[in-house]
Amino acid sequence: MTIRMPAEWEPHEWLWIGFPWNADEWGGAETLARAQAQLCAFADAVRAGGKGEEVRLVCNDGASAAQASILLTSDVKIVIEPIGDVWLRDTGPIAVVDGAGNRSLTDFRFNGWGGKYEMPGDEDIGARLAAGTPLPCRSVPLIFEGGAVDSDGTGLFVTTEDCLLNPNRNPGLDRRQIETLLAGSLGLTDMLWLGDGLVNDHTDGHVDNLARFVAPGVIAIPEASTDDDPNAAIYADACERAKAHGLTVAPMPSPGRVEADGAVIPASYMNFLIGNAAVIVPAYGRPNDAAAVEALRPFFLGREVVALPSDAILAGGGSFHCTSQQMPAPTDR
Repeated sequence: MTIRMPAEWEPHEWLWIGFPWNADEWGGAETLARAQAQLCAFADAVRAGGKGEEVRLVCNDGASAAQASILLTSDVKIVIEPIGDVWLRDTGPIAVVDGAGNRSLTDFRFNGWGGKYEMPGDEDIGARLAAGTPLPCRSVPLIFEGGAVDSDGTGLFVTTEDCLLNPNRNPGLDRRQIETLLAGSLGLTDMLWLGDGLVNDHTDGHVDNLARFVAPGVIAIPEASTDDDPNAAIYADACERAKAHGLTVAPMPSPGRVEADGAVIPASYMNFLIGNAAVIVPAYGRPNDAAAVEALRPFFLGREVVALPSDAILAGGGSFHCTSQQMPAPTDR
């Protein structure tokens, strides 16, 4: 039976979010504490006063669960499962639905983003989270992270050559073979291949930092507004490829050049999360923070579009979308 990966704007039953716990992975206790507070604020915003979907905050142990309980202000469900890091978009199970509306989960292999960041717990957290649901789960022998693709729910996917064709993932597979595996596991019918991801993105160019669908056939891509934006050429190339593929491009602001300790870091407004009641956009204390919210607002009428601080989360390597993975709601709702 035909399957498809629902678009993120379709209704969710719940959202998994990872909770930071290891100070060594966050540059010390101070940054860890700020990242924990920012993740809990994100979880509370997704709940949106009870109007949003259920949030399942995945905590490594009882101590981190207790800390999360102190920081949360809404009725978030805490799940204790050993995790290496918080990036459940990449390590968690991915849901698909078939033509009859039946949901199932897909669990891919994970190798620490090409062997760069291998941490105990990350390699099987997808299977363990899936086991905590009543849904069947299929294991797919492809090294793959959920942040490497985005879909508009019709079978159209977008990715980057930088990531999916990187020899540190699946060196024996070409793009046609990868498309075939994603067709069988996630329902891909058409793939837009972009080129490079953002400069210094340790994921090797995940597309959820570069380009996101905001409606069927409509893809949001940033454009540079300053001469020193390190991703100006990458944005322009992505826009050209999307238009050549027949898509409508919605221009988005860029945070511009953002540095830490003298090095460019991959700050992006594209790492937003589309929840049932709210769209949560990462903010970095940059002039375009408010403009990013306004650019997204017309696509999500009926949802609150809000920007929340994400600089401490970015210090760990990602933002709101990276930390989360949604479970689509049953279609009979």
